[in-house]
Formats: sequence, C-alpha cells, structure tokens
Amino acid sequence: MLRDFVGKRRHCPFKGQNDAHHASYKRFRRRIIQRSSSEGPAASTPLSNGRQCEPGFELDAVCQRLELDSPQRHHEPAHRGQEGKPEATLAGGESHCSTVMRLNTPLVIHAKGRPIRENAPEQQTDGSDDTISNDLQPFAILNKASVSLQGKSVMKLAAPSLLNDYYSNLLDCSCNGMIALALGSSVYLWNSETHTLVGYFNPSPQPGRSCRQTLSSISSLCWSRDGRVLCIGTRRGEIQLWDVEHTQNMRCLSSHLSVVRAFSWKQQLLSSGSVLGHIHHHDPRAPAPLVGSAVQQEGLCSLQWSPGNEWLASGSADGLLHIWDSDITGLHQPLTTMKQPSAVKAMGWCPWQRKTIATGGGWKDRELRIWDTQSGICVTSADTNSQICSLQWEEKKRCLVTGHGLPHHHITRWDWDFPSLSPYYHLTGHSHRVLHLALNPDGTQIISAGADQCIHIWDI
Repeated sequence: MLRDFVGKRRHCPFKGQNDAHHASYKRFRRRIIQRSSSEGPAASTPLSNGRQCEPGFELDAVCQRLELDSPQRHHEPAHRGQEGKPEATLAGGESHCSTVMRLNTPLVIHAKGRPIRENAPEQQTDGSDDTISNDLQPFAILNKASVSLQGKSVMKLAAPSLLNDYYSNLLDCSCNGMIALALGSSVYLWNSETHTLVGYFNPSPQPGRSCRQTLSSISSLCWSRDGRVLCIGTRRGEIQLWDVEHTQNMRCLSSHLSVVRAFSWKQQLLSSGSVLGHIHHHDPRAPAPLVGSAVQQEGLCSLQWSPGNEWLASGSADGLLHIWDSDITGLHQPLTTMKQPSAVKAMGWCPWQRKTIATGGGWKDRELRIWDTQSGICVTSADTNSQICSLQWEEKKRCLVTGHGLPHHHITRWDWDFPSLSPYYHLTGHSHRVLHLALNPDGTQIISAGADQCIHIWDI
C-alpha cells in the first residue's frame, strides 16, 4: 500500500498537492504508531495486536494458519508457501536409518542468534538480558546445589538456542529417566539418573528433498510409554520415529503438510496434531501407517490420551478443549467441547481422578481450571495472575505443577483436594517464561526448560 501511495505522489503535477499528500501520510503514520504503542499485546497468541479485534474475529486461528510464530525464514526456505494449503491425508511412509552421535568429545554449538519472540509479550522488566551464551554445550552444568532446599533448584543446566515458542513441545522425559530436548534441528539426550549427556542426533529429511532443505526446526517430540521410541515432529510436517537404544531412525511418516504441534501415544498407536487442526492416528507397524483421522476447525496446540486410553483431549489456539472417544476410524465429532478465553496449550489429564482434566490459560486469561469432561463443567479454578505455559500432574504426591511467564517466571505446586485448589509453594530461578515441564520416572523431581535457555531440576 505504501508503494502505491508514494507512486501516486510522485506523479502529482503540482507542488501544493505533493506537500498535502506528504503531510497526510505523516499524520497517518504518526497515529498508527501512537495507537499501536497504547494497546497491550495478546499474550498467548503469535502476534502482538495493535488494535483489539471484534469478538467474532478468530485472531489466534488465523495467526496459527499463517504460521507467524515460526522461526526466521532462513530455517525453512522454499517450503513456506505449502503450509497454507489444505492438509492432505497420506497413507505412505518412508524408512531410512541413521545413527545417534555419541559425545566422546565436547560439542560446542555456535548459534547465529537467539530465538525470536513473536508469539508472546516476553519483555524485560528491568532492562536486563539473562539468556545464556550460545557457545555453551547443551546440558552443561551452570550451577549445582550442595544441599537440597525447598524452593531452590538442585541443578541448573544450559539449553543454548532453545526456541522461545509458546506453542512448541520440545522437552520430555521417558519412563527410563532419559530426557530428550530439541534445540533447533537437533535432539539431545541426557540421563537424569547419571547426570550425563548420552548423545545427540539431527533428524535427516525424507529422501528426495533438496540439500537446501536438510535442516528443519523441530516443533514437538514425545517418548513412547515404554521409553523405547522417540517421535519427532518438524515444522514441515514430517514425523520421525527413532529407536534410541539401537541408535537408528525406524521410520519417517509423510502425514502432515503443516507444523506438527503435539503427540500422544495410546499403546502402539501414535496420534499427532498439526497447526491446521488435523489429528492423525498412526500404527507404525502397518505398511500404511495412517489408520484414522479427525479434524477440528481451529489450530491444534495440545494433544493427550487419557490414562486409561478411553478419551483423547485436543486443545486449540482458539481456546477450545475437545474430548474425543477412543474410536479412531471414520469421521466423527467430539463428545464434549469446553471453552476458555485463551489458547489451550497447557493441558493434562488427572492420573487418579477419572474424566478430570486441567487446563492453563494464557496472558489474557491466567486461570488454572479443573474440568469434568463428562459434563463439560469447570469444577474449580484459580487466578494465577500470569501466563500458564506448561502443566504436569504428579500422582504420588497428588499435586499439580504449573510453569508460568510474566511477571515472575515461576513454577507453582498446587494441592487439589476436590473441590479445593490451592498453591502450596513457588519455585523461582528462571528469568524468562517456563515453557516446558517434565517429571522424572519416580515423580520426585521436575525438569523445567525456559525461554532464558536454561534447564532447572527441582525436588518436589
């Protein structure tokens, strides 16, 4: 629009008209800047909005479909135009092998810059920048406590170049205590029992892709329930299954054509969700692995099967929480749909209370809610006064743990004695929002990864 306006101004035959156009443009530009600076950003959406939209305008969904919260363009050349197309259902899959690289010598990552912060209002409150140096080795020990104290982290580790993306899922801990962390286009494996970096690997692209497309930023990962298979999703829609014990890529599934946002396992069945709202169910053992699908109208940002595998919960960027039955065949509608004012990214089923699920709200919501999925009613809630980025249930202590953004970037342990929900204590140590949470196998420690590019291990 600016180019057309300037072009017209150049062809003005009179100087007075030219000056009038120039003055009008300066006033227009000044008003736009003033209006943008006076409005607050939408915290859990990919963009900061200058003007508040009408209630009927689904901003989160539009931003998700346009992928405005993705990394810088040089990470994904020549493929960005494909993400806006409707997603196809592809049944085939390619398989190829590769090996995990063992860390016999120290590895140093040299990153060109920090992850961009486009999808949340992460602003420094004191003008400082506490993100770590990108020259550090992943999982390098930054601080280790000699005595375990409540409220203090046991260990602080480096996570250089960890993507600051509210919608990604880049950290998970297996039932064997193996922590997987995605940094850019690489996955690092760290043993939480021995406190050693086991190895790392770079998921290679599908055969036939050009050399310019060899690196694709990882958007999600998830361990299988037996801890033997690690599935990885990329921003190009690729899904790779890795047998970590035998250090090989088992299979590459060509299923999605947009960003893979989340995974969840149901025994041998792998469910995946994309930014376009497509949910695909895969049986990696089958020649044609795609065995079922479902579609929600909104961009998906969380996905989880219930502990008993009876229901599947999917959270959307529009604030909708859908509950699906266990029938994965055919086209069907969700059993129940619940609504909250912001994206349903932080979400988790209660392990000991059947049909109960918790969700965390974004910056414009900030509520922690407990839902009865059968009736669709919120049974209890609590105002956290901050963005909720991540959420985990701990079964042995019967508690709930949440990771937060502004203003304090803290972790909170909640005690839930139905219907009462109350904070037990806060854990502080991150200088930016706590994007990811994971529990160790015995539930005694929680692992957090933040936008400050640090990992903390806490005793709970």
